[in-house]
Amino acid sequence: MGETILSVKGIAKRFGHIQALRDATLEVARGSITALVGDNGSGKSTLIQILSGNLLPDRGEIQVGEACCHGLTIRRAMALGIRTVYQDLALDDCKTSVENIFLGSELTRGPFLDRRAMAREARRLLEEIHVEIPDLTEPVGRLSGGQRQGLAIARALRRPGELLLLDEPTAAMGIQESHSTLRLLAGLRDRGMTLLIISHNLHQVFALADYIYVLRAGRVLTGTATGDTTVDALQEQILRREREEDRL
Repeated sequence: MGETILSVKGIAKRFGHIQALRDATLEVARGSITALVGDNGSGKSTLIQILSGNLLPDRGEIQVGEACCHGLTIRRAMALGIRTVYQDLALDDCKTSVENIFLGSELTRGPFLDRRAMAREARRLLEEIHVEIPDLTEPVGRLSGGQRQGLAIARALRRPGELLLLDEPTAAMGIQESHSTLRLLAGLRDRGMTLLIISHNLHQVFALADYIYVLRAGRVLTGTATGDTTVDALQEQILRREREEDRL
């Protein structure tokens, strides 16, 4: 593993009687794609919420670059270069692509919206990540799943950041759109971005990610470089670790 951009040590989070995370520990290398894989309820989304500043952990340590802390706020996560694309994408289906990219941070010229400047910047952002949306004035509710995912990523990248978190980026997509989205994510890595992706689909992320961590019941079961294993071997390792965990 190369230079570490993100280190998570001993993160724990409880909601009432539910222990969502149990001493979760992992590292993300700069310029890589790292995947968190696990079933529903394994703690993947909770960890993303903590890293994006939406939740505070009960205990543990987060290090981003040289900055070390016990929890992040949204403002602090943004200042450290963390950008997040959530599973629901948080798009307004009635607004246009341009309006969604600049939602809450519109450009103005005097007292008026600078619509031309926003349209130019939106087009530049989309072209930069190779997302084709021919008509930026139509409501985003009419766009395909892949276009919507690209739009959400473009909005996240509008402000400079090094680490992009994505929660189930291909959820509810067909095969063709899923492949298109995975190519988009690989292209972001090629540009120097660092990606942390959560998914329930081991086969899908195996061909994309450089490193995979497997979560079960809030605990990191195993972590391995994809180049050092195969899907079948990793599945066998997961089953072995699950049996060991169950005996504890």
